[in-house]
Amino acid sequence: MKPFFDLLPIIVFFIAYKLNGIYLATAFAMGVAALQLMITLLRGQKPEMMHIITIIMITVLGGATLFFHNELFIKWKPTVVYWLLGLVFSASQFIGQKPLVQKMLEKNLMLPKRTWVRLNAFWYSFFFIMGGLNLIVIYAFDTNTWVNFKLFGTLGLTFIFILIQGIMISKMALGEKS
Repeated sequence: MKPFFDLLPIIVFFIAYKLNGIYLATAFAMGVAALQLMITLLRGQKPEMMHIITIIMITVLGGATLFFHNELFIKWKPTVVYWLLGLVFSASQFIGQKPLVQKMLEKNLMLPKRTWVRLNAFWYSFFFIMGGLNLIVIYAFDTNTWVNFKLFGTLGLTFIFILIQGIMISKMALGEKS
């Protein structure tokens, strides 16, 4: 249920876009993201960092899209979110005692310090690459292609990232134990 909840703004954006265009899709995605935050808070849960970044960016860039009637602002949202996450993950290697990926996953995984650092680098590289890919799609293709990439392309690439990450973790853990 959580993956569906996390993807709801993107799914609603996609459906609204197909039915009535980018501006209605932007407004609906903003509303759903705000509703997600309210539901999380009403449940007494702490919002995840990704949700906080997303709600701020969709409010700012979605609001600019609607105010200026310029779809470029909402198209830049994924890049801004990905690059902010990339910066946070990369900075975590130098700030604090543990890389962010270690703080997130150490309850489920026991890996050597060097493996955590390499895994963290894999995460921030993924975020920087995804932000760059979003820009390529924005400027090389039409809005319909960008919307399809936003839902299907990013989901597919994230799935591939997760698979590669699993393989990397098993190889790194086995390689560093021997």
